[in-house]
Amino acid sequence: MSTPGNSEPCIKVLRAGPLALLQDSGRFGVRHLGVTQGGPADLYSWAWANHLTGNPWGTANLEITFGGLQLVAGRDLEITITGADLGATLDQKPVPLWQRISWKEGETLAFAAPISGLRAYLAVYGGFVAEPVLGSVASVTREELGGFCGKGTKLAAGDQLSVYSRGLQAGEGPVQVPCDAIPDFSQPAVLDLLPGAQIAHFTGRSLFDAFNTWWQVDDRADRMGVRLTGPRLNCKISTLVSEGINLGGVQVPPDGQPIVLLNDRQTIGGYPRLGSLSPLSAARLAQCLPRERVRLVAKGSGAALEQYRSFRALFNTAPR
Repeated sequence: MSTPGNSEPCIKVLRAGPLALLQDSGRFGVRHLGVTQGGPADLYSWAWANHLTGNPWGTANLEITFGGLQLVAGRDLEITITGADLGATLDQKPVPLWQRISWKEGETLAFAAPISGLRAYLAVYGGFVAEPVLGSVASVTREELGGFCGKGTKLAAGDQLSVYSRGLQAGEGPVQVPCDAIPDFSQPAVLDLLPGAQIAHFTGRSLFDAFNTWWQVDDRADRMGVRLTGPRLNCKISTLVSEGINLGGVQVPPDGQPIVLLNDRQTIGGYPRLGSLSPLSAARLAQCLPRERVRLVAKGSGAALEQYRSFRALFNTAPR
């Protein structure tokens, strides 16, 4: 999160849209209290938004789901928008994504409906101002933690947002993402899955189907988890003693339809698990709209860890 300094209200919410939440990197070290991590559903897009804007890792930005948000600037700002294409405009002119741009005083920044992807990320140079709760400003609406008011609430029309003042110019660094590093959310997602402790208890047919089927994202999807629909997976274990659940964990309840657990998941669960998505694959799944297709591909823990380390090295931060 940004180091506290001078700040002032400089952004007004004209229209809130379905769901816009403040998210830093997440709330860690509190799961033993039953508190989940929160943080950006699409870590990849969130990280690039901050990096391009000149903010350090962990700086809070806005996660905008489905669009509908309208904001007006009270002073000149440097910003970056990454993630989903939600038809963003500045005073009704299209905004380039995945690069740093200027947002002038009095201009209206608006997000329409999804064109590709589901969640966009808005980073402002300096970072948004909010008081940490349990070490983080990440918004978790179910637990009423984080956000601008500390209660995890989504943005509402009339809200006034403050930004830390760190000078007039954005920090040094790249101003846009290389073209080959920009995700194509219009294509079906191929997701890396690390096999879990209970995978040997699934039938052979179920394992074949799990990795050789295009699954469909169900309408029942949110920041807590995403249900996939397809062939029924059968496990010889119906329930387990509840155990801790990590980001990307793939639980299989009695109906045989996998549920991939995301940032606002419960902290423990008792369904058998097929395995876990890698962090970057969990981020990619978070951009899938209902009825989009995804496929699971088995990946070893060593390869997944190396991929994640390479990702974090882009931002000169150590994985946690």
